[in-house]
Amino acid sequence: MGEKMTIYLDVVFFLNFFFDFLLLLTVNNTLRRNSSLKRLFLGALIGSLTIFLLFISMTSLVLFLIKVLISILMCVVSFGLKDRRYTIQNLSYFYMTSTVLGGFLYFLQLSFSEQQNGLIFTYDNISISYVFLVIISPIMLYIYIKQRREVSHYERFYEVKIFFLDGKCLSLNSYLDTGNKLVDPITKKKIVLVSSEKIQDMHFKRFIYVPYNSLNHHGLMKCVSIDYLEVGEKRSRNYLVGISEGDLLSDGVECVLNAYCLEELL
Repeated sequence: MGEKMTIYLDVVFFLNFFFDFLLLLTVNNTLRRNSSLKRLFLGALIGSLTIFLLFISMTSLVLFLIKVLISILMCVVSFGLKDRRYTIQNLSYFYMTSTVLGGFLYFLQLSFSEQQNGLIFTYDNISISYVFLVIISPIMLYIYIKQRREVSHYERFYEVKIFFLDGKCLSLNSYLDTGNKLVDPITKKKIVLVSSEKIQDMHFKRFIYVPYNSLNHHGLMKCVSIDYLEVGEKRSRNYLVGISEGDLLSDGVECVLNAYCLEELL
C-alpha cells in the first residue's frame, strides 16, 4: 500500500485563485490594459473553479479543451472583448506567463523537495512550502516583467554607418529614440545625434546651426552634412549629424537615431 495523500480543497482553491490572479495581474501590467482589480478578481475566481473538474470523469482531450475555454473566459472577463487581435494577445501573454510561473514552481519543487508525492497540494510541510511559494511567486513575476521591458529596450539598438563627405566612415552603436524628431527647417533633413567624442578627430569645413527646443531649454545645435546614412542594407542621404556635447544614453550608445528612421531605414 502506498502512502496516502491528503488534499485540502480550501487550500487548493486559495492557491489556484492566488496564482490565477497573479497571472492576470502580470498580463494587465505588461500589456497596460488598465483593468480594475474587481475584473481581475472575477477572472481569477472563474479560473479557480477548475478544481471541481478533478471530480468529473472525462478524457484528457476534453479536459484540455475545457481548460482552454475557461482561460479564454478568464481573459475576456478580466480585460474585455474589443477585437480578435486584442483577445489573442491577452490570451497568448496569459499562457506565456503561466508557462514561466509553472516552470519556476516545478524547478523549485525538483530542487528543494525531499520527496515526491505526486500532486504538490499535500499535507506535508504545508505551513512552510506554500507560504514560501506565495511570497516568492510575485517576486519572480516582477523580475520577469522587468526583464521583458529591458529586452524591449534593447530591440531599439542598431548598428549604423555614417559616411561623411570626405569619404570617412563611422560605425556606431545607435539607439532609436522616438522622441528625437529634430529636422532642419531649411533643408528639411532629419538629424541624428552623435557624441562629440566620436568625431573630435574629424575636421569639418562648414557647420549648419539648427534651432532646437527641449523641455527646459532651447538653442542652436551644431550639425554637419553627410554623404549618407546606412542601417543594415538600407541607406538614406536625407540626414544631418548633430554634434552632442553632453552624454547620450547609457549602455554604450554613441548615436541617437531620429524617429523618422523607423519609416525610412528600418
